[in-house]
Amino acid sequence: MKKNIATLNIKIVSLIVLLIVAFGCKKEEEVIIPETGTVTDIDNNIYKTIKIGSMVLNENIFNSAGALYNWYAIHNSNKISPDGWHVPTDEDWKILEKYLGMSVEQSDKSGWRGSNEGDKLKITGEDNWQTFGSVWATNESGFSAFAFGCRLYNGSWSTPIGSVYMGFWWTDSEKNINEGLYRYLDYKRSQIFRSHILKSYGLSVRCIKD
Repeated sequence: MKKNIATLNIKIVSLIVLLIVAFGCKKEEEVIIPETGTVTDIDNNIYKTIKIGSMVLNENIFNSAGALYNWYAIHNSNKISPDGWHVPTDEDWKILEKYLGMSVEQSDKSGWRGSNEGDKLKITGEDNWQTFGSVWATNESGFSAFAFGCRLYNGSWSTPIGSVYMGFWWTDSEKNINEGLYRYLDYKRSQIFRSHILKSYGLSVRCIKD
């Protein structure tokens, strides 16, 4: 009996040691801590800013219909960007995506790319993004992306007013003479969608510091 108890005690001690080693050697996950600030435009309007990695962007405000732009308007950045700022290019977006964890190979692709980088961009709250299964907005980056939809080429809305299913953002890069590159987030997906669309569509815009 004593021998059995001793053997049991040795096994328990060995298990405790293994647990200590396993948890003690576990690498802590990197936590993104956003930095905030402000920027003032030519009309003395003050906007919040957010620093994500090496980039400083204007912090998102819930858009009204007048805050959607076609590609021609955003391509002339001095009309909508404060001095020293510009509309992000496709490459700017890739830098952001890679900072959030997307691989270089994935960032260069079209369609849905990455893993959960999209969730890191979405602002939290069921009033801002419809929940779906295990897809949850975390806003870990501080980007605070709203699901506001877009204006189609004919002026109609992509989704019913007030729905919180999807969000679209222009880049200041073009695919061809008729189409510009953009990013798309969807409540059913945790990734980020990259593609091109007619320049006459009205999408949301975020500005980045030069």
